Amino acid sequence: MTQPRPTPPISVLMYHQVGKFKDPKTHRSSYCEVDRFHAQMALLKFAGYQVISLEEAYSALFANVALPRRSVVLSFDDGYENFADDALPILAEFGYPSVLFAVSGLLGQPAKWLAGEREKPPLLSASRLRELRSAKVEIGSHTISHPRLSRLPPEQAWREIADSKSELEQVLGEPVKFFAYPYGDYNPDVRDAVERAGYQAALTCSRGLANTAPNAFEIPRKAISYGDSLIGFFWKLAVKNQRKDRYE
Repeated sequence: MTQPRPTPPISVLMYHQVGKFKDPKTHRSSYCEVDRFHAQMALLKFAGYQVISLEEAYSALFANVALPRRSVVLSFDDGYENFADDALPILAEFGYPSVLFAVSGLLGQPAKWLAGEREKPPLLSASRLRELRSAKVEIGSHTISHPRLSRLPPEQAWREIADSKSELEQVLGEPVKFFAYPYGDYNPDVRDAVERAGYQAALTCSRGLANTAPNAFEIPRKAISYGDSLIGFFWKLAVKNQRKDRYE
């Protein structure tokens, strides 16, 4: 596996839902108020961060392509409809690229894996996913059904990883290069299966700069949560850089 190369700091931010929400009591890292999201995007511009695609981050970290300054990748897990309704107009306002990880077996359906939620939010349909490709949104895989991969038998984990890639490629008519582990749950066997399935890189829920990744299939992210103030957001962005593995 390729080791990351020296480059200016790269933070991969992790979002899930963006929109208007009542104060959630659980799963707070799965929500971001749309007004706060707008303020966060404005702060990136004000503070001089370069917002880049995951492809550009990969090239800087693993292919020796130079970046001029500190950079940010904006990633969105699960593929909720409110990404297109609420987050995308803000991204377009600032001209920012992003990457969205879709659950291939649940396109256009509710997020069935969300335990304890009375109303399970809808996911983007196949047609809406295709529309996103013209709006600087890279589509990656988040498995077929959003399981905890390390708990599955190897052959079932392989189907979730490999078949989701082929299903999304059929929907999009183009290669799917990137993967994100549901719940950030993986082990060495799962990681190796993702590489074997032909993905270029994978994102985890371990925290820290992307520069601290041990390889292209264990790239850390910084989770943005419902309760993050603008100061808290900037603290995660600028200070919370040391790698801390989700599963140690």
